This record gives sequence, C-alpha cells and structure tokens, in this order.
Amino acid sequence: MYNPSRTLYEHELFFGGFMLVTFLRLLSAQGIAGSDTLAFGAGLIAAFALVIYDLRSNTSVSLYGRLLFYPLAMNLYFQQLRSAIPAISDEKKDVALRGIDSAMLGDTPSILWQGLVTPGLTELMSLCYLFFFPYLLMGIVTHFRGPVWRCKAFVAGLFSLYGVGFLGYTLVPAAGPYLAFGDTFDAPLAAGPLTAWNTSLVSMGSTGVDVFPSLHVAVSLFILGFDFRHNRRRFWWCLLPCIGLWGSTMYLRYHYLIDVLCGVLLAGWALWIARRHTLANEEPACI
Repeated sequence: MYNPSRTLYEHELFFGGFMLVTFLRLLSAQGIAGSDTLAFGAGLIAAFALVIYDLRSNTSVSLYGRLLFYPLAMNLYFQQLRSAIPAISDEKKDVALRGIDSAMLGDTPSILWQGLVTPGLTELMSLCYLFFFPYLLMGIVTHFRGPVWRCKAFVAGLFSLYGVGFLGYTLVPAAGPYLAFGDTFDAPLAAGPLTAWNTSLVSMGSTGVDVFPSLHVAVSLFILGFDFRHNRRRFWWCLLPCIGLWGSTMYLRYHYLIDVLCGVLLAGWALWIARRHTLANEEPACI
C-alpha cells in the first residue's frame, strides 16, 4: 500500500541546503547571469517543483520521480563543481589538512607509507578504488527496485550524505597529496594496467577539489552499513573490497587521514538518518 509523502525528507533539506548555500555564494561571485549560478538556481527550482508535484499527486510515480532527482543531481552537480568552486574561491586547504594529519601521525599516511609501495600492491589498491563505482551503482539500482519504504530510507541517508559532502568540497577545497605535494614523494606509483586505467578515470572525472571529506569512504561505508541491515549476504561479499577501498584512498595519494575520518563520521550520521525511516518497517536482514 502506498504511503503518503512527507513535506520534506532529510536529503531534500541537506542536499537542497548545499545547492542553496552554493547558489548564494555564486550569486555573490558571478552574479545572477553566471553559468554556475543559473545551474544551481535551476536545480533548486526543479527540486521544489518535484516536491510540490508529489504532494499534490501523492502517487508512487510522483514519489519515485521526486526520489530519482537526487541520483541525477548528484552526478550533475559533482561535475558543476569543477567551475563553481574556482568561481567562489581559488584557495586550496591542502596545507591545513596535511597539518592536521601531521599533528596526529607526524605526516599524512600517503607520505609515511612510501616504503610499502610495490607494483603489485598498487594494482590491488587501484582495483579496490575502482570497486566504488559498481558498488554505488548496484546500491542505487537495487534499492530503487526494492520496497518503497526501503528506497526512501536509502535515498534519505545517501543523499543527505552527498549534500553535506559536496558542501565540504566547497568550504574546504583541496587537491589531495598527489597534486598538492607531488614533489614530496620519492617516486611516482608504478602504473600497471589497472593503475593506469584508474589514474585516467580520476583525471577525467575529478573536480580537482573533491578531497574533504572522503566521499569514497563515506558512501561505501554507508552502503555497506545499509547492506548489513537489509542484505547481509551482499555485506559479507563486499566487506573486504570496501576495507581495501578505504585504505586505497590514502595509499594512492588521493586523500588525507582527516578526510577519511570525517567520511566515517558522515557515514555514521547518514546511517542514523536511514535507520529512522525503517523503524516502523522492520524486516530481518537477508542472510
């Protein structure tokens, strides 16, 4: 039976908050006619229109349209940050992030781990890093095809996470150790075919400032935690690749430790949001 929609879900508040804050900052930096300003303004209008349409229609079709906006918006606005963040500020925070790592460990892990680097381990870490993309796609597709209450819980948690994470990219823009401190490393990572492919994908897909917090860590940990509750078998299959993924973010010199730690906290918060949506619809985990 279809349950009536709420006025606003958590992800609409947090992802919408990211779009609104960024729109206002771009309005100050670019003016109303700036391409990035217009893009974020259009997103706000579209999100609001979908909420109004769903509340008036109150059908499963209108609800799924409202929920589906956020996977599409996530991909669109991630790429839009390439130009939006430099339009707001060209300052990068890598020195500060490395400083936090240094206060905890003496330096950032990617520099401390140079003695562990081997071609074989680099290939394995690249494979783990690449695991993020099919795992995210699998999570979105399977939960949109599942019960509506579970889909709402998944979307509420995941895209609240993305909203706060993207806001972090705009407030603490950083390039990552491999770009900011490339001359500090003794040698580049040896590139086998997987590493070369991964490096090419990162070069093409990265915004250049997508470091703090680590969404590779936050998103994969959220999906893994959600699977623990709702798909226990997939949780066990994906646990080791995810652990490798989390280590690869630092081994491959993309992230600082503080990025990873904040990603863990962000995932825990997003899982709490998702849990709120399932309390009245409890199902045992699939073993």
